[in-house]
Amino acid sequence: MAKGEGAESGSAAGLLPTGILPVAERPAQVKEPKKKQQLSICNKLCYAVGGAPYQVTGCALGFFLQIYLLDVAQVDPFSASIILFVGRAWDAFTDPLVGFCISKSSWTRLGRLMPWIIFSTPLAIIAYFLIWFVPDFPQGQALWYLLFYCLFETLVTCFHVPYSALTMFISTEQSERDSATAYRMTVEVLGTVLGTAIQGQIVGQVDMPCLQDPNDSALATEGANRTQSTTSLKETQNAYLLAAGVIASIYVVCAVILTLGVREQREPYETQQAEPMSFFRGLRLVMSHGPYVKLIAGFLFTSLAFMLVEGNFALFCTYTLGFRNEFQNLLLAIMLSATFTIPVWQWFLTRFGKKTAVYVGISSAVPFLILVAFTESNLIVTYVVAVAAGISVAAAFLLPWSMLPDVIDDFHLKQPQSHGTEPIFFSFYVFFTKFASGVSLGISTLSLDFAGYETRGCSQPTRVKFTLKMLVTIAPIALILLGLLLFKLYPIDEEKRRQNKKALQALREEASSSGYSDTDSTELASIL
Repeated sequence: MAKGEGAESGSAAGLLPTGILPVAERPAQVKEPKKKQQLSICNKLCYAVGGAPYQVTGCALGFFLQIYLLDVAQVDPFSASIILFVGRAWDAFTDPLVGFCISKSSWTRLGRLMPWIIFSTPLAIIAYFLIWFVPDFPQGQALWYLLFYCLFETLVTCFHVPYSALTMFISTEQSERDSATAYRMTVEVLGTVLGTAIQGQIVGQVDMPCLQDPNDSALATEGANRTQSTTSLKETQNAYLLAAGVIASIYVVCAVILTLGVREQREPYETQQAEPMSFFRGLRLVMSHGPYVKLIAGFLFTSLAFMLVEGNFALFCTYTLGFRNEFQNLLLAIMLSATFTIPVWQWFLTRFGKKTAVYVGISSAVPFLILVAFTESNLIVTYVVAVAAGISVAAAFLLPWSMLPDVIDDFHLKQPQSHGTEPIFFSFYVFFTKFASGVSLGISTLSLDFAGYETRGCSQPTRVKFTLKMLVTIAPIALILLGLLLFKLYPIDEEKRRQNKKALQALREEASSSGYSDTDSTELASIL
C-alpha cells in the first residue's frame, strides 16, 4: 500500500512542472547571485525626456496665459480670473482622481502606466492647441477657454501622474532610480527654459503700452485700441498659435521617445498577490504612513516658498526693482543655473545623504533673499541672486522626486501585502504641490489688491512695491525655515535607506525563487 502510494505520488510529480511542485519535492537548485539591474545611459535619457512635456507646457501657460487672455483674446478681467482660478483648482483635483483610476488599472503587455501616457498624448496636444486659438464667437470665449484649459489639465495629468509613478518601475535598484531621477530633473529644468524661450521669442512682439495715468485708463485704452489695427492683432494671435504648434510638437516627440526607450518592469513579489487593494484603503494606509506625511509637510512649505517667488518674480522685477526689460533674462539665468547644478546636487546627495542635501540646498537661497530684501536696486546684484536662486531651485526640483521612492520602499516593507499604491503616493504629492501653488496665487493676488495695485500702470504705489518685496523675500524665508524644521522629523536617513535596501533585495530574491508565478498558475489551471 505504501509502495503504491509512493508510485502514484511520483507519477503525479512527473506530470507537473517543477515550479508547481511543493518546495520539499522540487529538485535542488543552486542559487546564483543576482546581478544588479543596471540602466543604460540611453534608458535614463529616454526616461528623462518624458518629463519635458509637463514642464514646457506648464511654463508657457504659467507665464503667458494671463496676458494672452487679457490682451490677445480680449477676455474681460473678471472672466480671466475665473478661468485661471478654476483651471488651477481643477488641475489639483484631477491628480488624486487619475491616481485612483491608475490604481484600478490592470497590467497589460505595455505595462500598467504606459497605456495612460500613450493614449492621453494626442488628445492633450489638441486641447493645448485650442487653448491658444481665438474663436469667432466673442460671447462664449470665456467658456471656450475654461473648457479647453480644464480638459488639457486633465489630459496632461493622465500623462504626468503615471510618468511620475514610473520611477518605481524602471529599476529595483535605489541608486539607479536616483540616477534616473537626476537625469529627469535636468531635462525638466531644461524644459522650463525651452518653454520660456520658445514662447517668449515667438510672441515677443506682444508689447502692450502701460498707462502713465491710471485714472485716465479708459481714455488711454480707447486710444491704444484705435492705433492697433486688426491685422496687427491677427498677427499676434497667429504668433501664439505658432508657439503652441512648436510646443505641441515637442510634446509628441518626447512622448514617443519615452514610450520606445523605457520598459515598465513589474516587481517580482507583486505576481504572488491576489487582487489590488481598494483605492480608499490604499489611501488610508498611505496617509497613515509617517515618513510620507512628514516628507509631504516639509516640501509643502518649501514649495510654497519657491512658488511665491515664481508667481511674483515678474512684478517684483518690473515695479520694485525697476528692471522691466530684464525679466526674461533674469528668468533664463535662474533656469540655466538650476540646469547646470542638478548633477552637482546628485553627486552631493550620493556623497553626503539626502537629508543633508535638503538642508544645504534649500537653505542656500536664504542669504541671497536677505540680500535682495535689504539692498537697493542693483542689476548686477540681482543677476548674482538669480544664479544663486537657480542653485537652490535645482535642489528643490531634484530632492522630492529622489526621496519619494525611499518612502515607498519603506511602505512596502511595512505593508508587504499592499501593492498598486505607487500612483497614490505620487498623485497626492503632486496634488499638495499644486495646492501650494493655488494658495500662493490667492495670497499674492489678495495682498496686491489690498495694497492698491494699479492694472497696467507704468509704476505702482509704495505700498505695492513693499508688498512685492515681502512676497518675494521675507515670506519665502519664513516658509523655508519652517519646512526645514519639519524635515528634522523625517525618519529615513542613509542608514535606514541601506537597511531597507537589503530587506527589499531579500524579499525580491525570495519572490523570484518562489514556486507560484503567474505562468505557473496558468499552467496548473490548464492541466486541471
